[in-house]
Order: sequence, then structure tokens, then C-alpha cells
Amino acid sequence: MAQAKTVAAPSPSADEGDAKGSPWLTLLAVSLGVIMVMLDGTVVGIANPVIGRELQASLSDLQWVTSGYLLALAVFLITAGKLGDLFGHKRIFLIGVAGFTVTSLAIGFTGSITALIFFRVLQGLFGALLQPAALALLRNAFPGPKLNQAMGAWGAIIGLSSAAGPIVGGLLVENVSWQSVFFINGPVGVAALIMGVVIIKESKSRLLSRVDWLGVVLLSGAMFSLIWSIIKAPEWGWGDAKTIGFLIGFAVLTAVFIFWQTAARTPLVPLSIFKNPSVSIGTGLMMMVAFAMFGAMFFLGFFFQGVHGLTPLEAGLRMLPMSAGMIIASPLAGMAIGKLGPKITMASGLLITALAMFLMSRLGVEATFVESGIPFLVLAFGLSPVFVGATEIIVGNVDPQYAGVAGGVQQSAMQVGGALGTAILGAVMAGEIADKLPGHLGPAAQAIKPEQMHLLEKAAAFGTAPTQGLPAEVAQLVTTAVHNSFMDGMHLAFLVSTGVAILTAVLALFVKRGSAPTEGAPVHVG
Repeated sequence: MAQAKTVAAPSPSADEGDAKGSPWLTLLAVSLGVIMVMLDGTVVGIANPVIGRELQASLSDLQWVTSGYLLALAVFLITAGKLGDLFGHKRIFLIGVAGFTVTSLAIGFTGSITALIFFRVLQGLFGALLQPAALALLRNAFPGPKLNQAMGAWGAIIGLSSAAGPIVGGLLVENVSWQSVFFINGPVGVAALIMGVVIIKESKSRLLSRVDWLGVVLLSGAMFSLIWSIIKAPEWGWGDAKTIGFLIGFAVLTAVFIFWQTAARTPLVPLSIFKNPSVSIGTGLMMMVAFAMFGAMFFLGFFFQGVHGLTPLEAGLRMLPMSAGMIIASPLAGMAIGKLGPKITMASGLLITALAMFLMSRLGVEATFVESGIPFLVLAFGLSPVFVGATEIIVGNVDPQYAGVAGGVQQSAMQVGGALGTAILGAVMAGEIADKLPGHLGPAAQAIKPEQMHLLEKAAAFGTAPTQGLPAEVAQLVTTAVHNSFMDGMHLAFLVSTGVAILTAVLALFVKRGSAPTEGAPVHVG
């Protein structure tokens, strides 16, 4: 590993990384780009049932519509952060916005699930380019104590755009088409490009000279092996040789990656940044909150539309309490972190998140707007402190020269958590449905052939019952059994999230507030 160097942090007037004009205009410019990425991370949850019907997609296909996008983000984010450090964060940000916009339009014109997944993965790669670059640009635009204020605003933007996804998705899917949820990125992307060119000034690290391509390959292979094994395990079986093989591959590649990062002259991820416990814990916290949020959104789309029989718009409106809650909770979270610090604020947020997940595990088949709205409102007040706090402690506790890498780590943790939430909770849910469905069918289950039961289990994972051609009495029996088994699976998934949130709240007690270097202060680079 390269020896540590000590350099002087450049002053705002001399550093080419400062924004043209007001730093808050820089925040606005980069936010437009990131809003597209965050919206597409949650809006698909509403569109998935319609996409599944129109493109004849399986549950595994739809998982890849979400997980492929999140995995591409997660795998490439850290590399993208390094590219920004090397070639300029503004340049990488603009390339990311342009590519994300073009691939969004391409998705809208696709006619097959295979092509849709391909472009979603490509869309995720371009999304990875712009996210860490955005955080690095904010780091340069908000020196000293103003960084905490910027991170508070940034967390609010992330939370609000994620929460708005279901509402926007519902309106567009019901009144236009599922393709329109991707077409909307066109005007947003153009606006982000124009503002980025006019407002943002270029910035890059003067201390880095190369990309650790071997590290890129090792990290990408490790993350792919992990997510692929989890998604395929329900189909293959957790004890199947293929599942175990991919999990072993993940462990081996991760071990080799860590070893290589200690030996590489310019490592992809300088492991020294994780010597700060707050960075390590903050990374875990970001993974957890994304695990809960993206996992919840994936199931609830099928619950509201499949089990409840709501339209896409009605399903999106059911999530309105969380969107409204974010508007109030996000600025309050920033204020609370400023006065109480991230430790107590984030731990409290995770406990509130656990409460929300537990309440969701109690939802019934015929849950009213109020019954489903209360958990969503509670979730808004739980997620906001973690969104704001985890971003601030990760980015604020590393040297500015690693701003791009830190932004990549922060965003990668969020996307990995989202992919894991969708995959793991999907596996838990599918297993519970397969276990409980025969019992809900009662004696009628004995007359169903194994291959027919397998198809019924697949349909139950969507919350829908294939009753075409069946007598009314039998159709009612199958529908009731499918809905009850779906609820059993969803309840178990939310109980798992409840336990994870409680355990993670304990970890939050060990974080410390980030401290950005002041102007002219020495910066140690390892």
C-alpha cells in the first residue's frame, strides 16, 4: 500500500472543485440527476405487476428488473467514484446523467422482459457514474461545517424522491402506461444536463493516477455471486450444489479482493477509510435501511394490486403517508442530528423503523387506508434519520481526496442493501408461501398434481390466483388460499426486517459525527 502523504487542503478560492456561484445551486443541479436514480429504484415496485402481465414475466424476471438495476449500481459505484477522482467529478456526473436518460428511453421502447432487464442493468451502470460524483461535488461546494447542512438536505432529497416513486408510478401506470415511468426521465435528464453544464465547476483529486481494474473485477464478481445465489436459491434449493458454489465463490472472491486491496499501489477501496469505526458502521446502517425500504416496496406493490385488487394509482396513494411523512421527518432529522448528534438520532430512527415493520407484519388481507397508512407514516420518521445520518458520517469521516470513493461506498452500501432486501426477503417469502399454501387449500391440496402446485405457488408469490375455468366454489377456495399464503409470506418477511432493524439500532450507538477539514488544514492521505 502506498505510504501516507500529508498535503494542504486547497482553499475554496484556489480549488477548481468549488461550484460556480452558490453552493446551494450545486446541490440543486446534482439533485436533479440523483432524483432520477432514486425514483427508478422504487417506482418499479408499482409498475412490476403490469410489466409482469404485459411481458409475461416470471417472479424471478421481475426480481431482476429490480435487483439487476440495484446490483449494477452497487457493483460499479465504487469504481465510478474512483473515475470521478481521476477524470473529474463534473465530467463523470454529466456522462452518467446522459447515459441514464438514454437508457431510460430505451427501456420505454422495449417489448420483451429480456431486453428490459438488459437496459435496466445498463441504466444502473450509468446511475452509478453520477451518484458518487454528486456527493464529491457537494463535498467541494460545502467546505467546513456547512457540509453537515448539505448532507441533511441531501438526505431529505434522497428520502423524498424514493418515497415519491410509488405515487408517481401509480399515476403514470394507471393513466398512461408502465413505459411512461421511464419516459419521464427524459425531461428531468435534460434539465440536469443543462444545469450541470452551467452551474457545476470541475473537480478531481490530484493525488490519484490509475484505476484498480483487478479490484473492479474481483469486487464485481463477488457481488454478482452473492446476489445471484440468493435470488436463485428458492428455485435451486439452499442446499443445492449450485447455490453453495456461488456462495463459496462470493467468499473466495471477497477474501482475494480484501488481500489485493492491501497490496495494490492504488487500491479501488483504500481499506484505511474503514479504520474509522463510524465509516464502517455507517456503511452497515445504510445497507440496512435500504434493505428494509426496497424490500418493503417490492412486496407491497403485489399486496395492494394482487391481494387487495387496487389499481396502480390506488396502490401508489396507499403509500402517500410515507411521502408526506418524509416532507416533515427529513428536516426534523437534520435538526435532531445537529443538536443530539447522529448516535442517538440514528438509533432512535432504526427502532422506529422496526416498529413500522412490525406494524406491517400485522396487516390483514382487507387492510383499510388508515390501517396501512399508519405503518407508512411511522416508517417515514424511522428512515429519515438514517438516510441523513449515515450519509453524513460516511462522507464526513474520510479525507477529501477520497470524496469520490467515499461517495461510491455510501451509495454502493445503499444499493447492495436494496438488492439484498429484495432477494433475501423474496426468498423468505417464497419459502413461506410454499410451506403454507397446501394447508390453506385443505383437503383439496391432495388432488392437485405437484407441477400444478408449483405453478400455483408461483402465482401466489404475485398475490394472484389462476382461477380461469374453475367452478365458482373452487375458484373462491383457491383465491382465499393464495391470498392467505401470500400474507403469511409477507408477514414473515416484515418480521425478519423488524429483527434486523432492532439489532442494527445497537450498532448506531457507536458512530461519531463526521468532521470535514477546515480550509488550509492538513489532510493525511494513505
